[in-house]
Amino acid sequence: MANIYDIRRYGKVAFLLTSALLAAIFIYYSNSLVRNLSAQERERMEIWADATKEIINISASEDAGAADLSSEVDFLIGIIESNTTIPVLLTDSAGNILQHRNFSLPDPIDPQNPLQLSAINEAYLKDKLASLAGSTNVIHITIAPGVAQHLYYEDSTLLKSLSRYPYVLLLVMVAFIIVVYFAVLSTKKAEQNKVWVGLSKETAHQLGTPISSLMAWMQLLPEMGVDRDTVAEMDKDVRRLSTIASRFSKVGSTPKLEPDDLNVIVERSAAYMKTRISRRISLTTDLCNSPLPVEASAPLLEWVMENLIKNAVDAMTDSEGRISVSTFADRTNAVVEVTDTGRGMSRKTVKNIFNPGFTTKTRGWGLGLTLAARIIKQYHHGDIFVKASAPGQGTTFRIEIPLLP
Repeated sequence: MANIYDIRRYGKVAFLLTSALLAAIFIYYSNSLVRNLSAQERERMEIWADATKEIINISASEDAGAADLSSEVDFLIGIIESNTTIPVLLTDSAGNILQHRNFSLPDPIDPQNPLQLSAINEAYLKDKLASLAGSTNVIHITIAPGVAQHLYYEDSTLLKSLSRYPYVLLLVMVAFIIVVYFAVLSTKKAEQNKVWVGLSKETAHQLGTPISSLMAWMQLLPEMGVDRDTVAEMDKDVRRLSTIASRFSKVGSTPKLEPDDLNVIVERSAAYMKTRISRRISLTTDLCNSPLPVEASAPLLEWVMENLIKNAVDAMTDSEGRISVSTFADRTNAVVEVTDTGRGMSRKTVKNIFNPGFTTKTRGWGLGLTLAARIIKQYHHGDIFVKASAPGQGTTFRIEIPLLP
C-alpha cells in the first residue's frame, strides 16, 4: 500500500515521457516535410534561373529564326510566370534590382507604368534584398564570362505557414495533455473521496450493531457480580466506540460547527489517551493560559487529536519516548502542536503523508491523516501540516484554526 504513490509517480513520468516522445516524432516528421518542400522550391528557383539565362542567351543569338526564338521565349516566359507563390528578386552583379515577383509591396503599383517603382516600393525591395543577401536562398546565374546575375528568393507563404504549423500543434498538444492530465487527476481524486466516504459510512453502520449489544451487556454486568469500577471503565470504552462510529458516519457530510474552547477539546482528548498508552511514553500538555474560542465540531476535533497522538505513539522506538501537546494563539489562529521523539520522517514521506492510502505502517489503510486533513481544512477552514520532521529526530504536527473575533 505504501508503494502506490511511487507507482503513480512512475506512471506520471512515463506518461510525460511518452507525450514528449510523440511530440518529438511529430516535430521531426513535420520538419522533414518542411525540408522537402524547401528543397522543391529551390529546384523551382533553379529552373527559373535557367529559364532567365536562356531568355537572355536567345535574345542575344542571331542564328535562330525569329519564329523559333519567339516559341522558345514564350515557353521560357511561361516557366517564369508560373511562379506565383515564391517571392523573387533578380539583380545584376552590381546589386541593381532587375526584376521582382510575388512581393506584397506597400505602395500600389501604377497600372500605367507597372515597371516603374515608387520610392516607397524601391526602399522596401532594397530592404528585402539586404535581408536575403545573408541567407542561403540565392542562386548565381552566369550569363557570360564576367557577366552574372543573382536570383534571391524568400520561402513561400505555404512553406512559412508549414514551418510554424508543428509548433502551433505542439502548443495545442501540450495544452491538451495538461487538460487531460488534470482532468484524470481530479476524477481520480473525486473517486477516492467517494470511496473513503463510503468506507467511513459503512464502517459506522457495521459498528452500530455490536456497540448496541455491548451497551446492553454493560447494564447486565453489575447484576452478574462484575466489579462496578471495572464496568465503569468498560463503559467508557464502549461509549468511546459509539462516539467513533458517530464520527465516521459524519464523514462526507458537513458537520455543525459551534463556538467552543480549543483548550478544552485538546485537554479532553489528551486526558483520554493518557490512560490508554504505554506507561513508558509520557504525554504532557502545555495549554494556553487564555481561552481559544473557535467554531468547531468537538467530536471531530477530538478524533483528529487522538489520531495524531496515536501516530506519535506508533512512531516511538522501542515503545518509549515523549509526546508533548501545546496550544497557543498565533495572530488570527488558534494553534495546536503535537511533538514526539519518535523515528521522524524523510522528506518523501512528509510529502505524501496526507495522501489517501499512504502509510508507513505494516498495518492500516492510510486513512487517518487524510481524514484529519479533511476535517481541519474543509470543515474548520484551517490548516494541518508537518512543521518539522527528520529521521531520528521526531516530528511536530501543527494545526491552525481561525479564532473567533
